[in-house]
Amino acid sequence: MNIKQKIKQTSLTLQNTQTTKSTAADKKKRIFKRLIRSGLMSLLMIIIIVVSLPFTVLSYGSLVEYSTLVSLFIFLIVLLFRYFGILIMAYLYITQYTFNPKTGFFPFVSIIVPVYNEGKVIKDSIKSLLNLDYSNYEIIIVNDGSKDNTLEVAKSLVGLQPGRYGDVKISLINKPNGGKAKALNAGIHFSKAEIVLCMDGDSQLSEDSIRMAVRHFSDPEIGAVAGNVKVMNRKKLFTDLQALEYIEGLNMARAAQSYMKLVNIIPGPIGLFRKRAIEDAGYYSSDTFAEDADLTLKILAHNWKIYYEPRAISYTEAPEKLQQLLKQRYRWTRGILQAIRKHKKILINPTINFGDTFILWTMFYEALLWPAMNIFSNLFFIFAALFYGLSSLLFFWWAALALLDMVTALYCIAVEKEEFRLVPYALIYRMFFVLTIDICKAMSTVEEFLGFEMTWGKLERIGAPEASV
Repeated sequence: MNIKQKIKQTSLTLQNTQTTKSTAADKKKRIFKRLIRSGLMSLLMIIIIVVSLPFTVLSYGSLVEYSTLVSLFIFLIVLLFRYFGILIMAYLYITQYTFNPKTGFFPFVSIIVPVYNEGKVIKDSIKSLLNLDYSNYEIIIVNDGSKDNTLEVAKSLVGLQPGRYGDVKISLINKPNGGKAKALNAGIHFSKAEIVLCMDGDSQLSEDSIRMAVRHFSDPEIGAVAGNVKVMNRKKLFTDLQALEYIEGLNMARAAQSYMKLVNIIPGPIGLFRKRAIEDAGYYSSDTFAEDADLTLKILAHNWKIYYEPRAISYTEAPEKLQQLLKQRYRWTRGILQAIRKHKKILINPTINFGDTFILWTMFYEALLWPAMNIFSNLFFIFAALFYGLSSLLFFWWAALALLDMVTALYCIAVEKEEFRLVPYALIYRMFFVLTIDICKAMSTVEEFLGFEMTWGKLERIGAPEASV
C-alpha cells in the first residue's frame, strides 16, 4: 500500500479534567454569606446618605453637572492609567525583544490541527503548513466528527507530503464529535514531540511562525508561547475594525503581559506549548467555553512562564456580519467568566501564585468591570448632554478619546508594520465598535450569572482569500 494513502489507527486514552461540583449545603452557606455582606454594605451606604444629606446644598441640576464633571475626570483617569500602563509595558517588551534575540534552538514540533466541518478551508490551512520555514515538524489532523467533506479532504492529505525542506509527515485521527478540547487532547496524546503547536482548522500560519516562536523554549521556565493572530478577510467594515482590535486591543495587551512573561490567554489560532507544561496542567478541559483561557491559567498556576512572539503569525477568518460577531463575543465572554470562576481560589488568594492572581484580576476587570463602566459612562454623559446643555463638553470628551485611540493605533500599526489605512477606523473604534462589544459582554455576563444554558456557536466558513504569508 502507498505510504501516502496509509492511515495509522491508534488507540488513545484521553484525559479531560473536570471540576468537582459543590454540595447543596456548601452552596447555601456561600449564598448566605453573600447576602450578609451585601446587606451590611447596603446598610453602610444608607447611613452615609442619611447623615450627609442635610449638608447637601446643591440643586438637582447642579448636582448632575457636578457629578458629570467628576465622572468625566474619573473615567479619563482610569482610561489613561489603563492605556499608558499597557503602552509602557508593551514598549519595554518591544525594546527587550529587539535587543535580546534568541536563536539556535530547533526541537521537533507536532502541529495539532483540530477540524470540525472545515472542508472549505482545511486544504489551504495544510498548504500553508507545508510551506513553513522549519525542517523538524509533523502535522496531526484531528477530525472531530465532521458532517461535511472534511474527512475526505483530510484523508487525501495523509502521508508524506512535500515541504520546503523535504517531506512532511501528515497523520489523521478520526474521532466522534466531542468538542475542540477533546480533539486537541487526542492530538497531544498521539504526539511524541517535546513541543506541540495547537491551532484552529481554518487558520493559516506565516512561513517563519514556528522558527520564531520555538526559540523561546530554550529558556526552561517557558511553558508556552502565544502567537500573533491577524484577520485574513479584510476590506469590510466589521473585519477591518476587528483587524484594528486585534492589533491595538489584543496584541498590545499581550506584549505588555509578555514583559512579565504572564500572558493571560494563548489564542486558539496559534499557541505553542511545552508538552510537559500541558501534562502538568492536566490537558485541555471541556468544562468552559474558553478552553484556551482555562489551559493558560492552569499553566501559569503551575509556575510556568508564558511569552508572546509577534512574528509567529496566524491568519484567521473573522466574522463579517454583526450577528456573527456578537455570537462569537458572547461565547468568548461567558467562557472567560467560567474560567475565572473555575480559578477563583487563586483570584482571592495571592499566596498560591501571585502572578496568576494578578492576571486573573486583569481578566476580571476587562471582562466584568470595564464594560459596565464604559456603558454607564456613555449613557450618563449622553443624558447630561441632552438635558443639561453639556454637549460641547461631550464633544471634547469624544475628541480626546478618538485622539488617544488614533495615537495608540498609529504606534501599534507601526510596530507590527501593518496597513496604515486601518488608523482612521480609530475615530469610530471606541464610540461604536468597542461600545457595541461591551454591551454584548454585559448581556453575556448577566446570562452567565443567571445560569442560562448555551451551546457552541460556529462561524460559517466562506473560504477566505489566501493570506499573504
